[in-house]
Amino acid sequence: MNGLPVVVVGAGPAGLAAAAHLVERGVRPIVLEAGDRAGAAVSQWNHVRLFSRWSELVDPAAARLLEPTGWVKPDGDGYPTGAEWADRYLAPLAAALGDRVRFGARVVGVARRGRDRIVDSGREEEPLTVHVQTAGGEERISAQAVIDASGTWGSPNPLGGDGLPAVGERAAASQISYRVPEVAAERARYAGKRIAVAGSGHSALTALVALADLAEQEPGTKIVWLLRRGAVGNVFGGGEADQLPARGALGSRAEKAAEAGHVETVTGFRTAAVERGADGKLALESFDGHRVEGVDEVVVLTGFRPDLSWLSEIRLDLDPVLQAPVKLAPLIDPNVHSCGTVYPHGEGELRHPEPGVYLVGMKSYGRAPTFLALTGYEQVRSVVAAIAGDHESAGRVELVLPETGVCGGAGVFDAPEEDRGGCCGAPETVDVTIGLAPSAR
Repeated sequence: MNGLPVVVVGAGPAGLAAAAHLVERGVRPIVLEAGDRAGAAVSQWNHVRLFSRWSELVDPAAARLLEPTGWVKPDGDGYPTGAEWADRYLAPLAAALGDRVRFGARVVGVARRGRDRIVDSGREEEPLTVHVQTAGGEERISAQAVIDASGTWGSPNPLGGDGLPAVGERAAASQISYRVPEVAAERARYAGKRIAVAGSGHSALTALVALADLAEQEPGTKIVWLLRRGAVGNVFGGGEADQLPARGALGSRAEKAAEAGHVETVTGFRTAAVERGADGKLALESFDGHRVEGVDEVVVLTGFRPDLSWLSEIRLDLDPVLQAPVKLAPLIDPNVHSCGTVYPHGEGELRHPEPGVYLVGMKSYGRAPTFLALTGYEQVRSVVAAIAGDHESAGRVELVLPETGVCGGAGVFDAPEEDRGGCCGAPETVDVTIGLAPSAR
């Protein structure tokens, strides 16, 4: 099987980095991307600015592949938006990989050739087969290994507090969004409206900051922040102690927005039902009977989950809670770890009972929100080394991550450098107490 390619699923940051490492080791990659461009998922949150610097967003092997093309490496201290990350790094990287990257190719299944997941006999002697759907029809690609870097963007968690859609959530879909709102482009949708934001990660904080800015400009704009946790606690993150200054600045700006009175906070609210009234407004009801009424729009930012449906014939060893590889799960459990306390890990923790199959990048974390690009780059370096037979390099995993905070999303929109903390300064923090909103008492 050594003459067969390694199929990489997804042309995002981790997938393209994996392909660059494979090329560097003389192994042929085929990158299959369902979208029409590199970083198709990243492009869908193009307006959001990351809280990682450029120096933490470019994979070393990818940079070495790009250098002969005349690519200009961005200033390492800058903070790109999703659009800038895709346009200035991911698109050139895909171009450098050339016809090794195929767009409009959706992977719909992976299996052992001629064997479903039950069959033991001769399993390890057979290659993997990747079933692909394209505009021209279906095809099957034989592969020596499969690196699934497809991410979790396409599977957002629902509003429902039990992990399933709330009763009435689907019926109210026209007034519910599962993405950080692009306020500049969707101003009419949110201006002067009462907006409920559900979630406590950095994506939710980003939405609060953007909507609070809108509230300052548009009278009548009201924001209700729905927190499942029983208290605000440390939801605003590490502040001035955060080693990612832009991440600390995000928490501080969200805290200031709450202090300014733009955000009404409801704690301990786990949504059970959504009702639409005769006036078209929504009422949200929690499992304990509390109601938040008069809502025009709902922004659900409660995290993501992996789509494992097309891996049903592959033998995976996944943690029953996080849906992450079982050896990785205790290292990334968000109940215990922030992104800075995640231990170095690589091929050994990502290995499954099915030889040659790896989940990497955001998908490897299952439902845990503590992922950083640096982690994915180290994962693919180790995995590719193992595929190439360099087990010494695969086992030598070194990773130093910025400490503090919880990495559940991306940073502030196009804020001035001083508001984002810059490359050196610590953000200002504000002490504020936020009580239970009257509507939830």
